Amino acid sequence: MRSRELSSWMWSEALSMLERAERLQRRFFQHAPAAWEPPVDISESEEHLRVQVALPGVAGDSITVSAGPGGLTIAAARAFPCTSETLTIHRIEIPYGRFERQIALPLGDPYAPLELVEKTLADGVLTLVFKKKESA
Repeated sequence: MRSRELSSWMWSEALSMLERAERLQRRFFQHAPAAWEPPVDISESEEHLRVQVALPGVAGDSITVSAGPGGLTIAAARAFPCTSETLTIHRIEIPYGRFERQIALPLGDPYAPLELVEKTLADGVLTLVFKKKESA
């Protein structure tokens, strides 16, 4: 009887260890989520849809914008300012690292397809202006 209990216990422990190993693998080897998300403003006029994204400290050449069904994806990274001197950091509140922000846009006929007519980065604000489709 005892050998059967021992065997059952060993299998139980082995399966438990395998489950823990799988959880660790999923935790550490999954695609890293975005470190932060910038705030966004969306407004429109009769002719245009305007999207403004607060990106202070983000280099313009690191920003990618892609349009898909129903929205935009904006991705970039804000690099941590490296210095050659040794620092004692007391507080870090500015988010650093990569981000990917998906923005749902108003749906409907005047917005499809999106036509980007202006893209500027000034004073830390990315401005995207899209032309609305002319109504027939």
